[in-house]
Amino acid sequence: MYPVHDVDALLLLAMSLASKRRPAELVEIIAAIELNQGAIATEAKLGDAFRRLSECGLIAGVAGCYTLTTDAEKILSGQRRKAGSLERILSIKENLSAYNPVGEHVAIEITPEQMSAAMQEHRASGKETDKNLLMPKEQTVEPVKKSGNWNNFAASRHRKY
Repeated sequence: MYPVHDVDALLLLAMSLASKRRPAELVEIIAAIELNQGAIATEAKLGDAFRRLSECGLIAGVAGCYTLTTDAEKILSGQRRKAGSLERILSIKENLSAYNPVGEHVAIEITPEQMSAAMQEHRASGKETDKNLLMPKEQTVEPVKKSGNWNNFAASRHRKY
């Protein structure tokens, strides 16, 4: 597949996160993109990436939702568990550049209006913490433990000499 764009690899990585157990809606994919990257690409770039990857047979549409094909899962496999987002994206880009699509596939066309509506819905759901499941949770504050061996000190005070 030539040429390979950064947004293609980012979209595949986000879809692997968003559609683990079931096909993902566009809003869920956008939330996963923001979680991985910290920012969302423009509507036009994401729409082009959807079209390119679906024409190559890496993304399939299922009743208004989207999922990865087996070829895309092969491209995403073999990632190191402790790899960061940038390292994963570079690995995916390398695997995408070696991928040769077989056969003809139906292109998924997402209009800029659909993408814009999904982005607005994601931003609105970001204000409601109970609906945005892909965002990282806040860390709880652990009580500070004092260093030292207080148990031995207390035991030594009660010894009989």
